[in-house]
Amino acid sequence: MTDTPVLKTARFTMRPLQCSDCAALFPTLSNEIQCRYLTRPAFASEEELWGWLADPDWNGRTWIAEDADGHVAGRFVAMPGHDDCVSEIGYIVCADRQGQGVAGECTAALVDYLFNQDGQRKLTAEVDIDNTASIKLLERLGFAREAHLREHEVTHIGLRDVLLYGLLFSDKR
Repeated sequence: MTDTPVLKTARFTMRPLQCSDCAALFPTLSNEIQCRYLTRPAFASEEELWGWLADPDWNGRTWIAEDADGHVAGRFVAMPGHDDCVSEIGYIVCADRQGQGVAGECTAALVDYLFNQDGQRKLTAEVDIDNTASIKLLERLGFAREAHLREHEVTHIGLRDVLLYGLLFSDKR
């Protein structure tokens, strides 16, 4: 697996996951409303959450967005996609930081890194059809809706349609 380098934005340092991040992420990831669009229900304990965050079999990379005061603002991930030089991205912003532009700023930095330093040619994101905030963010960043996968997956909230978004390196030139 590739290393997870530190990335900087105007307001955040995006660094690799640390065990202490679990406590900061737990209030958001233990809330059913905040976890509505995850493929699994909210976490019942910090131990369960840490098992998921630090799963040794997961082949992705995690960045934790931390502000200048050291407060965790969100989690951003990139996982190998279906082909070489293709990555899937994902993100969740801590509930107390939502609506402050964290997702846009940090996802833009992740996209820039994956294209310009990591050598990716395409980025993808899967989004629940009802997750309008995430859909708006991806479209604002230039991602195009490539597919509507009907009744694609069963999650803790039932059978869900999923939208597949993609962004090519050539789109960003």
